[in-house]
Amino acid sequence: MSSRPDPEFAPAWPRLTQAQAPLTHAVDVVNERGEREQVQIPAERPLTVYVDKRELVTLMTLGAQPELLVLGYLRNQRLVESVFDIESITVDWDVHAAAVRTRHGIARIEERTASKVVTTGCGQGSVFGGLMDEVDRIDLPEARLTQAQLYGIVNAIRLKESTYKSAGSVHGCALFRGEDLLTFVEDVGRHNAIDTIAGWMWMNPESVQAESASTGLAPAPTAACPRSGSDAATASAGLHVPMSGTDKVFYTTGRLTSEMVIKSAQMGVPIVVSRSGMTQMGHAVAQQLGLCAIGRATNRRFVCYSGEHRLVLQPELASPPSMAPATPQPGAQ
Repeated sequence: MSSRPDPEFAPAWPRLTQAQAPLTHAVDVVNERGEREQVQIPAERPLTVYVDKRELVTLMTLGAQPELLVLGYLRNQRLVESVFDIESITVDWDVHAAAVRTRHGIARIEERTASKVVTTGCGQGSVFGGLMDEVDRIDLPEARLTQAQLYGIVNAIRLKESTYKSAGSVHGCALFRGEDLLTFVEDVGRHNAIDTIAGWMWMNPESVQAESASTGLAPAPTAACPRSGSDAATASAGLHVPMSGTDKVFYTTGRLTSEMVIKSAQMGVPIVVSRSGMTQMGHAVAQQLGLCAIGRATNRRFVCYSGEHRLVLQPELASPPSMAPATPQPGAQ
């Protein structure tokens, strides 16, 4: 008799509402010629998160995918270990609230959320203090990105239709496999966008067998990609498990702060790309983790701040350096 678990008894995925709100709002303005016109600006609305009827936090968000934002927030704050710890997430914009119901509660939630660190994330991000202490436990998987794939990522973002192009004032984040775009998220703060992607990864499973066939190895559980309890049972059954970050690349339009680096690493994503720069603390954490951090990535220019062993350079693809006009030599005609 097979010892593999019966798929009928595999853990249930959480139930999520689909409460997307309007992403932009029309306002009347006066332009530089004194003319009145109407422009679109991004929406920004509060969403208070309740976990098992206990108020946890209020997030300021665009409102595009609020359920995934809440799920990813709980994941990135290490308040839940598995997507299967969540029974449901219900968002009601009439009261600007998200009600999270867990299956077994969150152990020591008061203690774990007592200490907060206000970060430099736009929209004023915050992480619970204990999160900073868990960096040493993260073990990122081996991964490589070619320079050609990096250019493909930058070009895919350039061509992407977005709220930023129509209204501005938002940050975008994306998840890639190689240069293939998997998902793109915008929000008023980049920390909201990365949390939404973390939730999306949990709610979009991938087959263990398919991943093993494509890589030749089954992804091993790590501190960055834990498989505990029901996740492990599902994986051993050869079913679908929450998406791994092993072969993924995270892209953000915002700067790479310590918060963004830590959250990427917690998602198991070993390579991050930004069109902006990097902070000192973000750099120190990336070096500690061995995470490949690439910044100032526009057109065919970029700088690799850390983890250069993960980047396969192809300098022949780079734009030729601009040539300064030659300085006339004395006596030249």
